[in-house]
Amino acid sequence: MVAYSQHGGPLRLADRLAAARRSRFVGRVSELELFETALCDQPPYAVLHLHGPGGIGKSTLLHAYRQIAEHQGWQVVLLDGRHLEASPESLLGALSRALGQELTLSPQHLQQLDRLVVLIDTYELLTPLDSWLRELLLPELPARALVVLAGRRTPNPAWRTDPAWADLVRIVALRNLRPEESIAYLQQRGIDASQHSQLLAFTHGHPLALSVSADLASQGRELALDLAAPDIVALLLERFIQHVPSELHRQAVYGCALARVTTEPVLRAVLRQEDVRAIFDWLRELSFIEAGPFGIFPHDLAREVLDRDLRWRDPEQHVDLHGRVRSVIMQRIEASDGVEKQRAMLDLVYLHRNNPLLKSTMAWREFGTVSALPAEPRDYGAIVALVEQYEGQQAAELASFWLERQPEAWLVVRGVAGEVLGFACYLALHQASPHEIAADPATAQAWAFACRRAPARPGEEVMLARWLICRESYQGVTPVIDVLQIAVSVRWLTALTPAWTIILYADPDSRYTMMSYLNYERIPEADAMIGERRYGAFAHDWRVTSATAWVELLAGRELAESLRVEDVIVHPAVQVVLSQPEFEDAVRMALRDFHRRENLASNPLLRSRLIGDAAGAEALQSLLRSTAEQLRATPKDEKLYRAVAAAYLTPAATQELAAERLGLPFSTFRHHLTSGIERITAALWRRELAGGS
Repeated sequence: MVAYSQHGGPLRLADRLAAARRSRFVGRVSELELFETALCDQPPYAVLHLHGPGGIGKSTLLHAYRQIAEHQGWQVVLLDGRHLEASPESLLGALSRALGQELTLSPQHLQQLDRLVVLIDTYELLTPLDSWLRELLLPELPARALVVLAGRRTPNPAWRTDPAWADLVRIVALRNLRPEESIAYLQQRGIDASQHSQLLAFTHGHPLALSVSADLASQGRELALDLAAPDIVALLLERFIQHVPSELHRQAVYGCALARVTTEPVLRAVLRQEDVRAIFDWLRELSFIEAGPFGIFPHDLAREVLDRDLRWRDPEQHVDLHGRVRSVIMQRIEASDGVEKQRAMLDLVYLHRNNPLLKSTMAWREFGTVSALPAEPRDYGAIVALVEQYEGQQAAELASFWLERQPEAWLVVRGVAGEVLGFACYLALHQASPHEIAADPATAQAWAFACRRAPARPGEEVMLARWLICRESYQGVTPVIDVLQIAVSVRWLTALTPAWTIILYADPDSRYTMMSYLNYERIPEADAMIGERRYGAFAHDWRVTSATAWVELLAGRELAESLRVEDVIVHPAVQVVLSQPEFEDAVRMALRDFHRRENLASNPLLRSRLIGDAAGAEALQSLLRSTAEQLRATPKDEKLYRAVAAAYLTPAATQELAAERLGLPFSTFRHHLTSGIERITAALWRRELAGGS
């Protein structure tokens, strides 16, 4: 039997969700009445500002507004600032898509939209658009349009002080629910009346606190609550965690708080269980869990409380669960490509959000709301225009120069209408000709530095992040800059034989903490002057700290609460990067000095990444012996191993005696020895290029 909605069509999941929201909604009578007064031919106001702290019920009220307006035949658009870039194009594009328009709305289109309600949630993330909304967009809406803006911050005073807007705006500070409203909610949730007074005294009508209390009470738990607790939600979540159905459910809640988004694969890794569907469904039904396009996640306030609670309650489990989440993310990074690999990298970086050195360096709340894609010819004009806007004509000419020569080096972030919101350029200097490198002061300085410090060996890559620009903020902290930096990091982590990555910033001082945390060294000698501006360089040598070692290094910093900038500053590497001839000479020298510890201790291989964190002559001896023994894997190479062993590992007094001990003519012995040394050297060289693994 098919169920039908009030509009006559088959019942959709959206209809069931709406019914569930209606059944849970109580109170807010004055706020509902105020909204309904504007749904008329001559509305008394045009903009309604709702503001209040997290968990106060703003989103729930917006959903109620939507149902009221749709029931009265108004066209309703509900947008969320978490899913938008703070730019006019992004907002207009989202509005166009919600209204079924193929192209971005024009003023003519806007005038035709009668009986329109626009609801914007999480408006605090869109405050850079406040003046544009007030002065340009909203005046183009039809007279009967109504806009509701809901956010955590109080509105800009200009909404009140602008004489033109003063009479057309209503501002409402959402408060806790009144006692009768709170009781109605608890009754609706089926909570026994004997618990009402205690829960009201404790929560004071805070909506999120009430909903978590109801979750607890519906489990039949006796709540002995501290009425003087300053952090209501924290105490409630603590009690909730204490009374979940099982230890696996508890780990699921904590794991969901650590991960940016949780899916069933993430939950399987967190719980180390194959069948997690029932627990995932249980998580999804919790009052403080929300759903998005890529998975479920806690309410911001709940995430903060749960993370803090686990860190305090069980530091070892906190570290362990972090590791489990990181592990499944690393598997995604290795197994995916394109935008999916980029999202996985976003999830990996998100694990660092609470580190004191990174807290202010990224837009964590909007993290992952945009993606970076390869640039296309249609983007080139906008890219060059943005470079000229922020860096001048000379830089714009250089951008055109590199767009022509390395178009694959460019990544863009686009708005919903296809407009360029930002871009990055990651040049492959090892593929450029000397003429091309010399044509750009930035590439010339970067290449000269790499050649002086530790030249790239044949087949190794030298990359330069040449441009990083957001249309709205240049290189300020925005979701666009965040995702471009992440996209560039994907490229260097997936390079086959990386040598150098060098990154330029217009204001290197503002990036110093972040780049030091990311194990990049500040390199003033690679700075570049373009026009009248100096661009500061940071560099990382992947032959000194490989991608694998880099990931492990940062993993150790995720949860370091007391980390200081001076703890992460990168100094010039003590390791050496040997050319292939230098490396081969060092291997032959090490074999000759195999039993001369004092000589072996000064061998250049000990300062190469071949040895890694191991130190001393014993480590080098062990490596040489194990590599030589690999020759014994096949019978035809056994003779090569015996020659090397007789000459160096367990040597005779002379090579002539070694040949005699093996029963070989001296010329044959020398041939076997030379071939064995070449095979050992080749194996070690491959290991050196691979980062010592």
